[in-house]
Amino acid sequence: MKKSHDKIAIRLASILTKLNSGERFTTIELAKEFNVTERTIQRDIKERLLYIPLEKNGNYYSLASYALGKLTFEDIKNFATLSGIKSLYPSLSNEFLTDILNKKLNQSYLIKNQGFENISDKEELFEILSAAIVKNSSISFFYSKKERKVNPYKLINNNGIWYLLADESNELKTFTFSKITNFKWKDETKSFKPKKKYLEQIEKNESIWFTDRIEVILQIDNEAKEYFERKNNLANKKIVEQNEKYLIVSTKVSYDDEILKIVKYWLPYIKILEPKYLKEKLQNVLKEYILEEVNDYEL
Repeated sequence: MKKSHDKIAIRLASILTKLNSGERFTTIELAKEFNVTERTIQRDIKERLLYIPLEKNGNYYSLASYALGKLTFEDIKNFATLSGIKSLYPSLSNEFLTDILNKKLNQSYLIKNQGFENISDKEELFEILSAAIVKNSSISFFYSKKERKVNPYKLINNNGIWYLLADESNELKTFTFSKITNFKWKDETKSFKPKKKYLEQIEKNESIWFTDRIEVILQIDNEAKEYFERKNNLANKKIVEQNEKYLIVSTKVSYDDEILKIVKYWLPYIKILEPKYLKEKLQNVLKEYILEEVNDYEL
């Protein structure tokens, strides 16, 4: 699949328009129209259009009759917000949406996405878990070889990966959705009362990880400074110092690899100043990598 040519926002908006106007189509037909693979269209239907009431008759998909003709520009805007694509554009006015849906005008746009986790084999679990969250119903499952009994709060997609935020033993925790097994929902009628502090914490927290945060001090050279100023990928970022050569910032992370993967990607334009153990951990990783490369070369 050529993700670089996957005009995701335009494609989804066009599919919604087709559905709303009563059109029916197969995944093969859409794949040919949008110049993507059939697997991409299947992912659109099973993941990105999960909350749209679709009906399947043979190989053809269509909008459920009770919803036909009821999708509006506001529905498309809400869908864009839910899917995390709203911020791709300067605005989503009715006029701008009309331009996006116009085949002649939308040739101006090309969106390159980083891809999404394939959870098509867990479609039923995703739907049932979503229902449990809506009904504020307790559930249980196995995770990391241990049975968990939790109160589910939210399914969150972060960088293409789905996570479940849930209260386990009066502590808000993050669980990777794809690693959940042996799911059980014993009593659908019994509900819990969501805690206000958890709801507020979920809304305010810039990270999906709800554990004690680690403060990290980074030195970012000017060559990479613009990227970090434009993209908000450092949670709770604060500028500590700034000069002609570099920028020193403070950020907070929930686990070591959360920041290490960013630093490794931007080497040599970024350095860890504090904490010391994290700086040494990165140095050891780099030393091991160089040693392995040297050994491979000698062999």
